[in-house]
Amino acid sequence: MSAPPISVPQANPGAGYRALKDEIDTAVARALGSGWYVLGQEGRDFEAEFAAWLGAGAAVGCGNGTDALALALRALGVGPGASVVTVSHTAVATVAAIEMVGATPVLIDIEPDFYTMDPGELAEVLTHPPAGIPPIRAVIPVHLYGQPAALEPILSTCRRHGVAVIEDCAQAHGAELAGRKVGTFGDVATFSFYPTKNLGALGDGGMVVTQHAGRAADLAALRQYGWRTHYISDSVGVNSRLDEMQAAILRVKLRYLDRQNERRRSIAATYDEALKGTMLAPPARRAAASHVFHLYVLRPRERAAVQGRLREAGIGTGIHYPSPVHAQPAYQGRLALGPSGCRATETAAGQVLSLPIYPELTEAQVALVCEALRRL
Repeated sequence: MSAPPISVPQANPGAGYRALKDEIDTAVARALGSGWYVLGQEGRDFEAEFAAWLGAGAAVGCGNGTDALALALRALGVGPGASVVTVSHTAVATVAAIEMVGATPVLIDIEPDFYTMDPGELAEVLTHPPAGIPPIRAVIPVHLYGQPAALEPILSTCRRHGVAVIEDCAQAHGAELAGRKVGTFGDVATFSFYPTKNLGALGDGGMVVTQHAGRAADLAALRQYGWRTHYISDSVGVNSRLDEMQAAILRVKLRYLDRQNERRRSIAATYDEALKGTMLAPPARRAAASHVFHLYVLRPRERAAVQGRLREAGIGTGIHYPSPVHAQPAYQGRLALGPSGCRATETAAGQVLSLPIYPELTEAQVALVCEALRRL
């Protein structure tokens, strides 16, 4: 007998569109009617509004979150002959961006409770780098699942070693540490607007943010062939531009982001309550941090069985991520690892399971998930 249909999908970007359909359709019509579709007023307005919301000096739109990381590295002068430290428990985009600019990735372990970069191992790697790698010039901590990384010790260690910090905020729009939004701590920060993100476009999009006007000007040139004067390349750049229609859509969605993040937290608190008395623990929250629950991630030891029981109840789940980057065929055996060999990362990859969590979940859908959790 086949399993019942999924009544609560793990992600549902179409619901995000339908919730704001009239405003989004109006914004799209405005962008289409303008006759200007690349690097126009919608994009400039969105950059200014996003920077103001975040508390950053400037924001520069680009084609996607992977390009945002690559542009950030380029703007910091990181490329061939340099190494970049990041985590292996991340979307492969983080590592792909490092190799896009010709730099060498070095992958280190995570804090098991929070899934983000282990500051202790970072300190070891910066003090005693793996043999045979180029000098380490940058570190990319990833704020994963909506949880901020431990930025205070990471920044302190990087400053002591003269190493730049690029915050990967692709899953952490609006997350905070001590009341300050992530994306405002490092030398540069990057965001993805992939449709399932907390702030998601209806297509691809990305953003690089910085507190430095000169660096923002460099980024704006790099995203369009290195042009500062039209058709004249002062530096070697790329083509990675946030189009006007996506910018118009994101302007609408940005206005609702804070309340939508609150809805995510409310759903997470409801799931926490449902897990009381079960064998599963809620996700840990870092002290003095504000988690925005891009994902609500459990750690069942018998993941396949739990996933199967939830599937039988009509509950969709996801695995973010089933394989560490260093264990994937494209990277296996050729990247330097930290001294732990990413043991905590490998353990997490075998256990993590993501529940449905997005603002458009109805109370009835949340109740269905909770009922299924209580039966585990």
